[in-house]
Amino acid sequence: MSNEPGLRERKKLQTRKLISDVASGLFMRHGFDNVTVAEVAEAAGVSTKTVFNYFPRKEDLFLDRFPEAAELITQAVRERPEGEEPPAALRRLLLDLLERRHPLGGIGDGYQFFWQVILDSPSLQARARELVDGLENLLGVLFAEASRAGPGDPWPRVAAGLAVSAYRTTYIITARRILAGERFDDVIDDHIALLNRSFDALDRALAPAEASPPA
Repeated sequence: MSNEPGLRERKKLQTRKLISDVASGLFMRHGFDNVTVAEVAEAAGVSTKTVFNYFPRKEDLFLDRFPEAAELITQAVRERPEGEEPPAALRRLLLDLLERRHPLGGIGDGYQFFWQVILDSPSLQARARELVDGLENLLGVLFAEASRAGPGDPWPRVAAGLAVSAYRTTYIITARRILAGERFDDVIDDHIALLNRSFDALDRALAPAEASPPA
């Protein structure tokens, strides 16, 4: 049976993308805080109600790919090959997104304009932190599923926090280099190396503790 979305669902996805693309263009030209939802609706040729039907919060118009990120992370962990640990599945996904230059790879030429809109808006920064916290919570659930941890076991959540911290720190370091004027092609190898080094450290941190030798 085909998993392709039907006509109605495709139209909804097209409308959602249209609204987000129009909004992003306006925010980049005028600043997030200087554009109203009503102005986005008018430019996109839809009603304000329609905008809110797709994006309950104004900030989500600009940070519109987090639901897709959640889907990709869930798929990578739940459908990982037998014997692959969840952090390895997450690493593989992140490297694949970078290799394909997928927007969710998060690094590329021109991304500095996207980041600058966020840096100029405290409300966007706050919403981004909320969404990242949501992804961390999702990873905690997925890691718990994979390990069959009991409801009181804190380790899956610790592992999720370490994974998010490893990625976020690597991302910020590279983003600052691009914001300072370096090109994507000049930083991507360092970014991948740092990402791998961070996840290597994560693997060591998450490795089962060796049993102490008998006294």
